[in-house]
Amino acid sequence: MIHVSATPVLALRGVSKRFGAVQALTDVELEVHPGEVVALVGDNGAGKSTLVKAIAGVSPADEGRLEWNGEPVSVDKPHDAQELGIATVYQDLALCDNLDVVGNLFLGNELKSGGILDEVEMERRSRELLSTLSIRIPSVRIPVASLSGGQRQTVAIARSLLGEPRVVILDEPTAALGVEQTAQVLDLVERLRERELGVLLISHNMADVRAVSDRVAVLRLGRNNGTFTVSETSQEEIVSAITGATDNVVTRRNARTAQQASTTEVRK
Repeated sequence: MIHVSATPVLALRGVSKRFGAVQALTDVELEVHPGEVVALVGDNGAGKSTLVKAIAGVSPADEGRLEWNGEPVSVDKPHDAQELGIATVYQDLALCDNLDVVGNLFLGNELKSGGILDEVEMERRSRELLSTLSIRIPSVRIPVASLSGGQRQTVAIARSLLGEPRVVILDEPTAALGVEQTAQVLDLVERLRERELGVLLISHNMADVRAVSDRVAVLRLGRNNGTFTVSETSQEEIVSAITGATDNVVTRRNARTAQQASTTEVRK
């Protein structure tokens, strides 16, 4: 059951981004509601990474605006996004192999008591967090290097939740994972939705997208090329929008809109 509020927690309105002579994004629109998983898909070079960086404040948009709970906001640097409640888990995870799970979860945000690290409280909170997310790890004190790919991914996602975000962006979370490890990560994505978080999932894997997403937003050549409700859309329609096939529901609608605009212009 999808619990979608009327006002999106995060919205992009007419976002554009240029790098020199290259127009990476053009008038992109996107909405993410609390308790909703939105997949962002598109071919290589479609603008997915650029859009994520704009939301995360790594590479702010040139034009357009971001809205948070319906209000315009400025996200000029990563700290701005974090302050709002946007957490981003990048594909490289940025984990320290030589540290244990507790050390990675609290890296840069260590708890202290009396001027020294409060290892007991950090371990307690780590166990509590992993337990609430149903993440199964042998011990919170084993080095991250000894974990499987799926376990490492879940640790990275869990770390992003310590700041109690309202939107979590996951960049290709199942890339290079086996079947069982992928299932672990997808289970975790569903638990994020159950916690009423908005999730933006970037993925090339259509099976993963259809398994956990409520809606799919397609980017093609830096522009919107359709937003689909997963339960009402076939995989073929989504793939057609991604590849730019000439005959799909989005291109037919765009052609009809263009024709109507042209007819209106002629009448003037």
